[in-house]
Amino acid sequence: MDVRRVVAVVAVVAAVVVMAAVPAVAAASPVAWRPCGTPQEPSAECATVEVPIDRGRPELGAARLALARLPALDPAHRFGSLLVNPGGPGGSGVGFVQFGGLASPDLARLRQRFDIVGFDPRGDWFSTPRITCDPATLFDPALDRFPSSRAGFDALVAHNRKAGEDCLSRTGPLLANADTQSAAEDIETIRAALGEPKISWLGLSYGTELGAVYASKHPDRVRTMVLDGAVDHARPLRQAILEEAAATEDALVRFANWCRGSAECALHGHDVLGFYDDVVARAARGTVWASDLGRPATADEISAGVYNHLYIREEWPALAKALAAAGGEFPDARKLTERNQFLTPIYGAYRAIGCHDFPSPFTGPADMGVMAGLLRAVAPHSWRYSEYWDFTSGCTGWPIPAKNPPQPHPVRGAPPILVVGGAHDPATPLAWARGLAASIEGAALLTRMDDGHTGLFNSPCARVAEVSYLVTGVPPGQGMVCR
Repeated sequence: MDVRRVVAVVAVVAAVVVMAAVPAVAAASPVAWRPCGTPQEPSAECATVEVPIDRGRPELGAARLALARLPALDPAHRFGSLLVNPGGPGGSGVGFVQFGGLASPDLARLRQRFDIVGFDPRGDWFSTPRITCDPATLFDPALDRFPSSRAGFDALVAHNRKAGEDCLSRTGPLLANADTQSAAEDIETIRAALGEPKISWLGLSYGTELGAVYASKHPDRVRTMVLDGAVDHARPLRQAILEEAAATEDALVRFANWCRGSAECALHGHDVLGFYDDVVARAARGTVWASDLGRPATADEISAGVYNHLYIREEWPALAKALAAAGGEFPDARKLTERNQFLTPIYGAYRAIGCHDFPSPFTGPADMGVMAGLLRAVAPHSWRYSEYWDFTSGCTGWPIPAKNPPQPHPVRGAPPILVVGGAHDPATPLAWARGLAASIEGAALLTRMDDGHTGLFNSPCARVAEVSYLVTGVPPGQGMVCR
């Protein structure tokens, strides 16, 4: 779900009944666009929209959300604005739009008929105030995220409390209001500022949760909505932890099977899962160097680096080379660890928003130990890193109360919404897509049988279906499968 994939995704991403175009309505505070073109998107325009930090406490002031827009190439047949969120929590819609996230030829019809609008949610990237944390306080590579003793559990709690207090002191009151409920109301403010009676939405990964919450609050403001790589926020956290870990393990096993049969794999002919386990074990002993870190990589960092490469099926050859380098005679895990966000400035937003939406369910070391044992059982190779364990272990002791813990967000009264799930998605299991679709009245579910996270970045079939639906408003037939 998280934002570390946006740069890699941008590198990879190099009809039936047409609905009438929806006329714009006047906005009380129209957006003032200015040129901000890039080599990838020369026509890009940028702006800001102001939102309250806390809608119940105006004395806390306002935040300014950064926006980027690609104007419709066929303005005479424009449908309106298509808002995009590339995931996270903490993904930059501004960067996604400005630097080619929607440049695939398969998406050309969207560029023709919509103003493509990306935004940075409150606290993220170019929005201000920005969630700011000391990376060294937030992430300690020596910390045990799987404590089995009271002392280890207390150390985890103390570390997370100190990290949260540091983020709060640097960020201010926005940190306590960086939840998805607040961000969903920000979308409504953006819609009004754009002068649109309705919006279309393309949400990926965490963007599916954000879009679903918006649709539950404002179903009459939705024209079309794609929720791709679906997060089911109603699932109990313990269940979600195990489901996601099993999905990550499935993706790793499928990668290993591909290596076994493909000469394109740098580990072709090896026992890939055994090779992976050996690299992780040596990292746990501190013997796998990472030149980008200037120190040995931890086992968690190795595992997270492999996980990040599993997102895009086209990156599997690069993953094989990176894993081979980490396990070579002179190991260097750089190509794995440089893809982690643990020490980057954006990890603070990922953690802070995550702790609002996915707070720790753990009551003590015994409870956490039981869950850790179950995690190892469902993910015997990849257990050291999965995002929901990263969320919940990192939120154990977090001092800011959660404003949006797991809960149903039923959607009623909206037009048909398209939910896309993958049978072998490493981050968002297919069961989540089924659960989310079941909570949305009239939703259509498209199932992918291929690999990788989200159909937009891995499945030409899914891209075609998503574009057709966004343009026409007619979802694919129930039960559609992309093979």
